[in-house]
Amino acid sequence: MKRAVTLDDLDLSAGKKTRLYRMLYKYGPGHGKLMVLPIDQGLEHGPRDFFVNPDSVNPEYQLRLTLEGGFSAIALQVGLAEKYFKAFAGKVPLILKINGKTEIPPDDEAFSPCHASVEDALRLGADAIGYTCYVGSPRQDEDFIQFGKVRREAERVGLPLIMWAYPRGKYMDQKGGKESLFAVDYAARVAQELGADVVKVNIPKVDEEKRAQYPKPYNELKLSQREMLEKVVASAGRTLVIISGGSKRSDDALLQDVQDCLEAGVTGFIFGRNFWQRRFGEALEMSTRITKLMQTTNGVVSETKATVKAR
Repeated sequence: MKRAVTLDDLDLSAGKKTRLYRMLYKYGPGHGKLMVLPIDQGLEHGPRDFFVNPDSVNPEYQLRLTLEGGFSAIALQVGLAEKYFKAFAGKVPLILKINGKTEIPPDDEAFSPCHASVEDALRLGADAIGYTCYVGSPRQDEDFIQFGKVRREAERVGLPLIMWAYPRGKYMDQKGGKESLFAVDYAARVAQELGADVVKVNIPKVDEEKRAQYPKPYNELKLSQREMLEKVVASAGRTLVIISGGSKRSDDALLQDVQDCLEAGVTGFIFGRNFWQRRFGEALEMSTRITKLMQTTNGVVSETKATVKAR
């Protein structure tokens, strides 16, 4: 049996550890787990994601859901934080996203420029910073340099740094795409190598039509979803892993993913559309069900072949 990574395993400054402790134990599900509600889709996707639930176009909807649904934190871009967060300050921890882009240009050479700063995060009372890094993009050299500057400033002031580690770009497409185990596993390792405290990744998927494109030995691996997740967690090492929910799915599919992730040793989830595209009462009910799963999982995962190979 292998114990999941916890806050005590991380060599952090007092400031970072204090802020992460608040989100892991004082808010949300507690028990060392994270459940984050993001609302960066308005920038990244435009208003289209709000059409299915018109009430969600108002950020107060997500802020109320974060508070009443028992989330660990909300992730906002700087404009929304400045305009809407004040009434919830002290009641809901804030993760300030300091970079972002629209979906209008293609992702062939994806890059997410900084539009806010670590100083903005401190001014707004944030408990952490969110940064999107496009792993494998032709512009990743610029990305790494930009991230390094943010990391050093965050370290100086004691703010935890959460990396949205997204495989992107034309070269990643040539190697089987952004959702493959190769892509997600590599992204998790990059987050640890570059100094992220927490990494957000998607659940890896297998596309048999693209298997021949996967680099060796990934093209030969036959792993279950849970085994793939265990490998990703192992690659992240002493960086806490949170899993993205992506597009809204059925209740059963979402809860099965949650169970697989928890058994694989992830620290938590960052679920946006799977919550705020629901009506408010339905979203609260789902948050209760997921919180119960998180609070009844002991954080110990089995030593499978996938985790052994990842060492």
